Amino acid sequence: MAAPPDVPVAADDAALIERSWHHPDAFAVLYDRYFDEIHRYVSGRLGTQVADDLAAETFLVAFRKRQTFDPARGAVRPWLYGIATNLLAQHKRSETRRLEAFRRTPAGEVADGGYEDRVTTRMAAASARGRLAKALKRLSAGDRDALFLVALAELSYEEVAQTLGIPYGTVGSRLNRVRKKLRRALGGVNPMIGGDVDG
Repeated sequence: MAAPPDVPVAADDAALIERSWHHPDAFAVLYDRYFDEIHRYVSGRLGTQVADDLAAETFLVAFRKRQTFDPARGAVRPWLYGIATNLLAQHKRSETRRLEAFRRTPAGEVADGGYEDRVTTRMAAASARGRLAKALKRLSAGDRDALFLVALAELSYEEVAQTLGIPYGTVGSRLNRVRKKLRRALGGVNPMIGGDVDG
């Protein structure tokens, strides 16, 4: 999407949101600024195929809720990551229900035409990642969200706090807890730098 001709490309994000209340085309600038990084974040968590849909949905939700955006609560970028993170959680809950239904389907029946392939692919990928995948799965949703927002989205602790609606200090304690759990699961290797615990 190209910016409408009357919207300065360097316009402040919050000003663009406000402008889009009366000139919806102004929202295109935010889409252009942040779509690729939101897509990378979702893709890093669920794969490219799902990322295409969820990244687009993130901006659709943001556009629909743009009049509720409150700049006093934080910047637009973490707000978008918050929307994406909520959509990821919804997607995972839906997928868990579908997997449970698939598990209960009698062996001779096909639950959904292509879904078996996706399940097999995901299970193989999880198996290939071994201990790390198991350790990540055991993390609480809040710990996992904080980790992925830092590792995949490269958000600062302050942006993660805004995204998740938690205090800044909670981000640090969550990530510290995550490091310890992953380090234990990986036999003493520091998951954040790839070195030994003592190194």
